[in-house]
This record gives sequence, structure tokens and C-alpha cells, in this order.
Amino acid sequence: MIMVDRLVSLNDTKVKTTLKISPKNIFLENKTFTETGLIENIAQTCSIIVGSSYFPDREKKKENNAEVIGYISTIKSIEIFNTPTINEVLFSNGELLSRFDGEDFSMCDMKGEISCNGVLLLNCRFIFLIKKVKYED
Repeated sequence: MIMVDRLVSLNDTKVKTTLKISPKNIFLENKTFTETGLIENIAQTCSIIVGSSYFPDREKKKENNAEVIGYISTIKSIEIFNTPTINEVLFSNGELLSRFDGEDFSMCDMKGEISCNGVLLLNCRFIFLIKKVKYED
């Protein structure tokens, strides 16, 4: 499930994305986007920073014969102020605060926020574990 429509900007420590809430989104309840959907959107937004570093050349991804799997290891803090409805657009921002790289994984302290129509919906801070998974032919 992809919860990001557009990558607005990306550098080594910050990312901005958007997501238009589709009527077919699995995180809808009574035409309202759920808190779980907000968390999944910000998790995917934040993971783009570190996940993209595993594939600096996206064309060679298949040659690397690997994929990246991300997990929220710890939710340090989360505040949800409101939830959007169908056809509204989320503007999500993630920031990498610190990163530890192991042999085939990274642990990252991230903060994020989501707004819609100029109103803050969510702010959070989590620890992510991003792991490279190799597949055998």
C-alpha cells in the first residue's frame, strides 16, 4: 500500500510529500481518514529519506536483487489534532534527527508533521528500523 502520491522535495535530512485522500483509500471510516492512515502516511514519508539511500541509482534496484523493509520501532511521541476527509490533500514533512547504520540496516530518529488546508493535523517523533532484505534467485 502506497500512502504518498507525490515527492515534493528530498535531501539527506528532510522530505516533503503530498497525498490526496481517495474515496477508495483503505484507511477511510465514514468518509473520514483515520488516525492509523495519518500514521502510515507520515511513516512512509519519513522512511523515504533513509530508504532512498539504499538505492542511489533506482535503475539498478533490480540488479542489486534487494529491497528495503521499514518498521516503526518506537513511537516517542504523537499528537493527532484532527483528521481529513475524502479529496483533501495532506502535506507531510519528515526530518531525520539522527541515524545509525549497521551492516544491512539503519536505525533513525525522525520527526514528522502533517497539515491539511493550512491546519496542523499531526506531529510525531519515532524511531525507525530500515532493513535491507536480499533475495536469492
